[in-house]
Amino acid sequence: MTDRRPSLPPLLHGMRDRSPGLGAGLLGGAVAAALGLGSLAVLVLGLWISSPYPDSGPDGALHVAAALWLLGHGVELVRTDTLSGSPQPVGVTPLLLLALPVWLVYRAARDATDASPEPDGPPPVPARAAWTGVVLGYLGVGGAAALYCSGGELRPQWGWVTVCLPLVAAVPAAVGVWTAHGCPRGPLRDLLPLLPGPVRRLLTGADAWARLDAAVRAAAAGTAVLAGGGALLLGASLVLHGDVARASFLQLTAGWTGRFAVLLLGIALIPNAAVWSASYALGPGFVLGTGHLVHPFASDPAPLLPPFPLLAAVPDAGAGTRLNWAAGLVPVAAGVTMAWFLARAAAGRRGRKGAGQHAAPWSAVRTAGALVLAALLCGAAVALLAALSGGRLGAAALADFGPVWWQGGPVAALWITVIGLPVTLISRAWRVWRGRARDAEPAGRTAKDTGAGQAPARAALKTAAEEQAKDAMTKPGKTGKGVRTTKAPGGGQLEDELYDFLPAGDPYLPGRQHDDLSRPSRWEALRAAATPPQAPERPPLPPPSPATDAPRPSDGPAPGDPPGRDDGPDPSSAPAAETPSQPARPPLPHPAAPMDTPGPPEPPADE
Repeated sequence: MTDRRPSLPPLLHGMRDRSPGLGAGLLGGAVAAALGLGSLAVLVLGLWISSPYPDSGPDGALHVAAALWLLGHGVELVRTDTLSGSPQPVGVTPLLLLALPVWLVYRAARDATDASPEPDGPPPVPARAAWTGVVLGYLGVGGAAALYCSGGELRPQWGWVTVCLPLVAAVPAAVGVWTAHGCPRGPLRDLLPLLPGPVRRLLTGADAWARLDAAVRAAAAGTAVLAGGGALLLGASLVLHGDVARASFLQLTAGWTGRFAVLLLGIALIPNAAVWSASYALGPGFVLGTGHLVHPFASDPAPLLPPFPLLAAVPDAGAGTRLNWAAGLVPVAAGVTMAWFLARAAAGRRGRKGAGQHAAPWSAVRTAGALVLAALLCGAAVALLAALSGGRLGAAALADFGPVWWQGGPVAALWITVIGLPVTLISRAWRVWRGRARDAEPAGRTAKDTGAGQAPARAALKTAAEEQAKDAMTKPGKTGKGVRTTKAPGGGQLEDELYDFLPAGDPYLPGRQHDDLSRPSRWEALRAAATPPQAPERPPLPPPSPATDAPRPSDGPAPGDPPGRDDGPDPSSAPAAETPSQPARPPLPHPAAPMDTPGPPEPPADE
């Protein structure tokens, strides 16, 4: 019997096959927030358990973990447990803690889109539904964490919570959905009217998207060079002030758990210190409290800095020296790097399908405009990093701590424009001239460069190898002697030496390329390819005799001939195919046969 089940109506079919959409986004955003919060909770609880003198219970440790998680989003905290009794703000965001939630939200948005890599797969979830679900799910967990830690010693300020937490959730989620949908250009076109007029004019023209892509790549490369150069300056300064850094590290705490916590905090603040060093190299420097500015030309550190290893890398007080001025090489390297990226794109790159396909080079004006746009993007990135890496650490002397973002961004853009503009234009002109000179060269090359002179020898060797392999395959398992002929490149046939039929097998298989059978034929093929072909010479006819001068009928012997006599066929009527093309060569003796007569010298062994 057949089990007949009632068929589902079309509406239920559509609901069953429909992607979860908003529900999957809500779950993905909540899981991303829980992962970030849980990782910090595990770390803080581990430090609390291993501490020999814990000040509070597990509830206090969880409050600290939730506060650190919010601090990593840029939320400013208020510390209530102070010596003076007045609350003090804590606004320096460790950039390494910020990287974790940004990456988690980005991955959650990409997964919520559910885009199939196959072209015939199901359609992805709509971008608006996936983005809304991820943001709402993340904000739900974030709001609960803010409510939980609002009664602890580190309390979040709700104004910062309502601004920073949605911003950190919305921007990475939008980027994740955009990349999951294949990076469409429609949303970028919608953002163009929001840009200023001069910037919008830089994005006009047929190659506007190519210039925008090159400018974004160059800005990312320049920002990376600035951050990397700042990290290099930080390491060099820590080496020069190693004794002070070691003393401050040991002064903070005496237990191994506390030192490990200080080490983790220092690692989380290394990106901040790299941004501070980059701002120092650009010129504006950074501020260590109200009225204490540190830059390459002068350093005025605050007299009452807290003992911390990274603060030991601050230059000594006083006027700057040549060693301090050498930090200016970092923005110079950033400008040259961006110029190299833009000049490479402006000169036109070779196409992927052919070496002769080139993209049209940009004009000098458009190249300069692309560089200015890249400098503006790099300046905006530096200003954003400077704003995130600094903040308040107190209400009085440490109210201003870190680089000044509204100075670092414009100065970075100015450095890039001044250094990169001439380098970009000169490099673009040189690349365009070199490309035109390369295109003007003759396409053909000499036979020595291309290896064309070896083509006939290789072709003859391949033909000899194929025929010998065919011979060995058609006569397997037999032994004997015979004569092998090889076709010459110019026509005719070459008579080869006597050889023995070997057992079945291809002599040109790997591992048998140097046997006695294949080596003479290869040398013979190379010798035949190197020798120009000659016309076949016919042997001279014997002189006619008087006795046989009279013509004979072709159907029988002459009347005067004795019966049974047969002089053989007329040499002149022999088939042309039986006439040898060249004089016979003495056969080369096989290694297994005795050598009765000396033959030509054996070719040298390849081993």
